[in-house]
Parts: sequence; C-alpha cells; structure tokens
Amino acid sequence: MARQIVDWRHAVDAKWDSLRFGDWRVETSAGQHAFEVELLLNDLDPKALRVEIHAEGIGGGEPVRVEMQCAQAMPGASGRSVYRAAAPATRPAGDYTARAIPHCAGVAVPLESARILWQR
Repeated sequence: MARQIVDWRHAVDAKWDSLRFGDWRVETSAGQHAFEVELLLNDLDPKALRVEIHAEGIGGGEPVRVEMQCAQAMPGASGRSVYRAAAPATRPAGDYTARAIPHCAGVAVPLESARILWQR
C-alpha cells in the first residue's frame, strides 16, 4: 500500500501541471442542471484524481461538492476525457465550477493543496 501511495504521489507531482480543462457545458431541465466538462489528462491515470462540480456555501453553509463520473475517455495523446454530473437546479448553474483534485484511496488531500485545478 505504501508503494502505491508513493507511486501515485510521484505521478501527480510529475503530470499535474499539464492537466487542462476543455469545453464546459450545462443544460437545465426538469429541475436539474446537467454538467459536462472535458479534461485533458496528458497521460495522468484518471484514477489518480477526482473531478467534481463545486459551489461555495451560502450564508456560511457547507460547499456543494458533487463527484463527476467519466462518461467518455478518448484515446490519443491528449488523454481527453469527458466527465458528467447533475445537481438540483435550486441554485443558478453559474454558481458551480468544475475542479480536479488529486485522489488516492486512504489519502487525505488538504484544502490548501496547490494541486487543485479549477475550471475557469
């Protein structure tokens, strides 16, 4: 297990700066926002990260975090993948943004980590 964590950390350190978000799409219907975002992984294993939609908390409340699922992985040098998630349309779609964070089972990633990529 320790070797897996070290290997994960080395891969994230070596490849994180090459991650890039691509197109971001939102459709709203039937009380739900459906989010879709492209992520260029550039050879980083998709299991080494977690992609989420995120909205800041309202009035000091907890932020909304919804894990996005890989819906389509495109073969090729870019490692382009499409991620999707849905959230209730109780808040405007513009309150949400996508983010990628390092992820490894059993490892906590601090909120102040420089390794959080925000879709802007």
